[in-house]
Amino acid sequence: MGFIMGGLESESYDRQYSDRELIRRILRYFATRRREMIAVGLSVFLSSIFEAGVPILIAQGIDMVVTAPTVGRIALLAFGVLVAQGLGWVFNYVAQRNSARAIGDVVLQLREDVFRAVSEHDLSFFDEQPSGRLVSRVTSDTQDFSTTIELTTNLLSQILTVGIIAVVVLTVNLSLGLLLLAMSPVVVVIALSFRRIARRVSLNARRVLAQVNANIQESVSGIAVAKGFRQEGSMYAEFDALNRQAYGINLLRGLTLNAIFPALNATFGVANAVVLYYAGARVLQGIAAGPGPLPPGAITVGEWYLFMQAMGFFWYPMTNIASFWSQFQDGLSAAERVFSLIDAEPQVIQEDSRPVPRLRGEILYDKVCLTYTGDEVVLPEFMLHIPAGETVALVGHTGSGKTSAVRLLARFYEFQRGRILVDGQDIRTFDLAEYRRQIGIVPQSPFLFSGTVRDNIRYGRPEAADDEVERAARQVAGGDWVNDLADGLDTDVGERGASLSMGQRQLVALARVLLHDPAIFILDEATASVDPFTEAQIQEGLQAAMRHRTSLIVAHRLSTVRHAHRIIVLRDGKIIEEGNHRQLMARGGHYAELYDTYFRHQSLEYIEQARSLAEG
Repeated sequence: MGFIMGGLESESYDRQYSDRELIRRILRYFATRRREMIAVGLSVFLSSIFEAGVPILIAQGIDMVVTAPTVGRIALLAFGVLVAQGLGWVFNYVAQRNSARAIGDVVLQLREDVFRAVSEHDLSFFDEQPSGRLVSRVTSDTQDFSTTIELTTNLLSQILTVGIIAVVVLTVNLSLGLLLLAMSPVVVVIALSFRRIARRVSLNARRVLAQVNANIQESVSGIAVAKGFRQEGSMYAEFDALNRQAYGINLLRGLTLNAIFPALNATFGVANAVVLYYAGARVLQGIAAGPGPLPPGAITVGEWYLFMQAMGFFWYPMTNIASFWSQFQDGLSAAERVFSLIDAEPQVIQEDSRPVPRLRGEILYDKVCLTYTGDEVVLPEFMLHIPAGETVALVGHTGSGKTSAVRLLARFYEFQRGRILVDGQDIRTFDLAEYRRQIGIVPQSPFLFSGTVRDNIRYGRPEAADDEVERAARQVAGGDWVNDLADGLDTDVGERGASLSMGQRQLVALARVLLHDPAIFILDEATASVDPFTEAQIQEGLQAAMRHRTSLIVAHRLSTVRHAHRIIVLRDGKIIEEGNHRQLMARGGHYAELYDTYFRHQSLEYIEQARSLAEG
């Protein structure tokens, strides 16, 4: 488990986008939903008109009651108010429905894009990035982005209503209208002043949430190890420290974003008092003049009501704009994290995308240099030629470069210099997906997906029929292991294959490769964690897997290594010996040393000798 970092550093692939860039990028997603967005815009416009019409009608009604009230006119006015409110509700519903559909489609596409970007990254990317943080961007950040877009739609409706009201009050009384509008720049300045700090605290809140997710995922995955070493307390302490850090950052975020409202409320209070006083004075001026035309500058009681309603219509959206601005920055920070993940540059780069025919499997490592980090050179100008159909075993101490060599062949990592040729063609020029379809890998710890054994074998070739799956399974160890499963091939494997033993998972992985029918077969220490009986079963399957295929084996088991056509001995990324088992043992070099260290106790001679000593 990693150490808790005090800071909230950005990921290596994070980028900074301007608000304009982010908005332009977001609008591109909505460009394909023009029909829904046109419907939203039209519905919002009509809804705003009818919502703004309600206080205008009520203001006319007040003046009507004061001057010449009649039952018919009042009833007609009341009916008009009800119709305006009803139509406002209808158009608002249409806007919300189309908006929800468009936003849902955009979020669906965005989440698909970010997941596709994650899945297409090479393994080195996942070595560097905690999975919990990636999950947070795919799920939480995309969801928060959708919430922000919904708020944007609602705010646009309010702004349109404000615009209509503003036109009306300017028409009724220019000076009062200008007085009402004069306060808007103050709100805009206050909102803009919080823009940068809102973005910063929002980003920090998202980063710490990603750290919490990563910690929880790591803790759940490693719970067995923690229990084995009785470290539940330390695991909880680490989570608690990180959770408290998240609490502090989210508290700071809340205080920062809410700090804008006291300033806005004070501004609103002053503006309300000024308009109330000024408009009230104009009403009294009109009342004092008596019946007849109003004197210049005077207003009616209904117009005074309209101005007071305009204050509410006007300032409520303005305060919402300030609140929304903080939330908008929150949404932009979510979008920035999502787009950063989508735009992350791959480290494995193909120079071309040539179609890949069925490969014969001739492999040439031509002065390949691999550096992981800094100055750590794993493979310095590695040279190796493997004829088609040959079985080659790579042996050496940990860190000698065995696994790195085969992972480069599978294009899981990028090498810095040199070439790797397959059938005389640079693998960097192949269509990567087609190329990888011809490579079968059985790792040391195979991963099984939720579902049945049959589903996991078919994963190598989804279109395969049941009889093909059955045939591939029966090729491994004569199929005896299938009979040991509770429900045969329909046995549920559980989460990550937890219902099966490690040996059974290896057998499933081997059957999956056989069904896949690759041209090049890679066995990466697949027998290192199984019992001798299961190893014998795997060896039977290996004979079928390696037949008529080029095979590269990284192994610490003698039974796997000794039958290889050629054994390559590595040290510090360099080939120091090569030959078959008998030749290398006769030389008494590094391989013989490795044999004594790793392999001798696995030999039948050693077992018989140990048994004799025990009996004697």
